[in-house]
Amino acid sequence: MKIWFDLTNSPHVQFFRQMIGELQDEGNEVVITSRNAANTTELLDLYGMDYTLVGKSYGKKLRNKILGNIVRVKDLVKFIKKNKIDAAISQSSFTSAIAGRLAGVPTIYTNDNEHAMGNKISFICAHTIFIPEFIPVKSVTNLLVSSKKVLQYPGVKEGIYLWKKYSNFVPQEHSTKKIYYRPEPYFAQYYKGKTNVLDDALVELKRDFEIIILPRDNNQRQHFCDEKFKGIKVCQQPMTFDEIAADCSLFIGAGGTMTREMAVIGVPTVSIYQDALLDVDRFLISEGLMLHNPNLDAQQIREIMDKAQAKPSDVSLLNKGKEAYNQIKNCLLNRTK
Repeated sequence: MKIWFDLTNSPHVQFFRQMIGELQDEGNEVVITSRNAANTTELLDLYGMDYTLVGKSYGKKLRNKILGNIVRVKDLVKFIKKNKIDAAISQSSFTSAIAGRLAGVPTIYTNDNEHAMGNKISFICAHTIFIPEFIPVKSVTNLLVSSKKVLQYPGVKEGIYLWKKYSNFVPQEHSTKKIYYRPEPYFAQYYKGKTNVLDDALVELKRDFEIIILPRDNNQRQHFCDEKFKGIKVCQQPMTFDEIAADCSLFIGAGGTMTREMAVIGVPTVSIYQDALLDVDRFLISEGLMLHNPNLDAQQIREIMDKAQAKPSDVSLLNKGKEAYNQIKNCLLNRTK
C-alpha cells in the first residue's frame, strides 16, 4: 500500500513520525510532502525523514494564503497522480484534503482547531474526518458534510503520539531552573492575538533563570537576538521534543501544540495564548494539567517557579492516546481506492 502524508507545520512531524515508521516496517510504502513553513522541514531533516517540497508559507494575509494554496493544490494533484497514491492522511493540512478529493484518493483529515477557516472546505473534501471526543460532531457537520464520515477519537491529539514513549515519564528536577518559551503563531490564519507580549518579563528574569527561546521562524529568531535579550539562549535550530522534555523546569507557551505536549507529560506549563482558547486547551486547564494567564508577568513567573513541581505524565490521557492511535492507523490501512 502506498500512503501519502502531507506535513505542513512543525507539530505534524511529531504527530506522524511514529506511525510513518511503523507503516514502513510493516511493508507499506510512504511518501511525504512538506513546505517551507515554521520549523517543518528543519525537523524533517533533523529526524532524517525523506520528503518532497511542495509549496511554502504564504504569509498571514488571507488573499495570499488563498492564492498560494490554489497553486499548492494543483501541484499536489500532480504529485498524487504521478506517485499512484492509495490513501492519504494529514493533520490540519487544508490543501491535502482538497488535492486528495480532486485526485480521487481516499483521504483522512484530522483536526482539533475549531477556529481554523481552512476546515470548512477540508471537511467537505475529506473522505474521513477525525476530531477529539470533546468537540461535538454537530460542530463539523452541515449540508455538505455528513456525520457518517466524522469519527471522534478519545483524549487529545498530543496523546496519539506521546503514549508510547511517555506513559512512564516523570520530569526531572534540575538544580538550575530552566524556562523554555515558545512564542505565538503570529503567521497563522486563525491567530488574531498580540505578539511579543512576554518580552519585558523575559528581560527581567534573565538574571534569575536560564531562559531558552524556541522560535517558530527566522523573524522570531531575529527578534530575540536583539541586544536587550543578551543572556537568553535563542535556538538557531529546532530541538527535539525529547531534549526539551528532559531539560525543562517550566514551559511557557504563547501557542498551542508544544504547550499541550508539555502539559500532558507532566512538565509545569503555562499558556499565555492571546486569542480565544480552543476546546482542547479548556479541557487541559479544567483537568489541572496547565495554567492559562494571558497577562503573565515576571513576578507571577517567579511565584510559579517557586511552587512548580514536576509530576508524572497523565496516564489516562496517554492510554486514550494509544487507543486513538490504533483507531486512526487502522482506518488508514482500511482505506483503499
